[in-house]
Amino acid sequence: MNVKKTIGKTSLSIGLACAVTAYAAVPAVNVEPSPIKAEPLKLEQKWDKVFKQSPKVNHSKVTFVNRYGITLAADLYIPKNFSGQLPAIAVSGPFGAVKEQSSGLYAQTLAERGFLTIAFDPSFTGESSGSPRYVASPDINTEDFSAAVDYLSTREDVDPNRIGILGICGWGGMAINAAAMDTRIKATVASTMYDMTRVNAKGYFDSMDENARYELREKLNQQRTSDYKNGYYALAGGVVDPLPADAPQFVKDYYAYYKTERGYHPRSLNSNRGWNVTSSLSFMTMPILSYAGEIRNAVMIVHGEKAHSCYFGEDAFKLLKGDNKELVIVSGASHTDLYDQMDKIPFDKIEVFYKTYLK
Repeated sequence: MNVKKTIGKTSLSIGLACAVTAYAAVPAVNVEPSPIKAEPLKLEQKWDKVFKQSPKVNHSKVTFVNRYGITLAADLYIPKNFSGQLPAIAVSGPFGAVKEQSSGLYAQTLAERGFLTIAFDPSFTGESSGSPRYVASPDINTEDFSAAVDYLSTREDVDPNRIGILGICGWGGMAINAAAMDTRIKATVASTMYDMTRVNAKGYFDSMDENARYELREKLNQQRTSDYKNGYYALAGGVVDPLPADAPQFVKDYYAYYKTERGYHPRSLNSNRGWNVTSSLSFMTMPILSYAGEIRNAVMIVHGEKAHSCYFGEDAFKLLKGDNKELVIVSGASHTDLYDQMDKIPFDKIEVFYKTYLK
């Protein structure tokens, strides 16, 4: 038995030698590494948020680059009269919103409480770059959070060992996915979260079966053909307008935020013509919470008791492991209450959570 093994190894060695003899080595091309370089963006410098500017916080615009070369635009909020290095938090969402809406409100409020924060527009939306416009990606949008961590980690006024993220609505699911991937993220909050892969693949309350999912795929792929023939990407439309009298309550709640002075913004997809129709295709086969159970750093999930989306948060919490995970259910709150209602968003709990795990 040993002799045969030796013969086999000898034969293999001879074969490799012949291969080396028969083919001369090809010299490697001197390929330069790709530079990480932000492209210039034209950013609005005036205050154009849907919330009032805080006198306790300094505000400015910044940019940073993700791993796909897309330049992201962000609002930077720094507490006034601070010294040393600060814990930092990157904020994004809701899905189809811009940084001038809910994410900016969260970021500014947390800056008032002692954190350096950024609220950023995801790739392909708002003031961030990326073409085509108005497309979402479970991969790229998860990467957006890690790119924000790249940026924050290199600021002299940030402690790189005390960085957290916060995702709202659909970006709550992205934030959990980012926490599963990026060990630099020490604390994650998902507020009024959606699992966008689940809702696209299965519909609300998992009402879509395999046949319905196949029909949707057929429709969306036919749309791809039409888009390519037409030379542009058809838009799905934002929040329905005019609002039907028989619309579900959560649609009425979206309308009340995105289509009124309360939350309307001219760059917001939900306030205007929405995402590309085909944007949901990749979400249907790429579940983003597959590795949530491997997150070792802290996670808090916040949801409204009356939110139609509460089951997303509750089910995501069941995937998490460890005693540094927390589920907060806000009594009487709807999904959109946690966008901007200061009496409903549990900022005191969120502050304590971040100060506990970003220390």
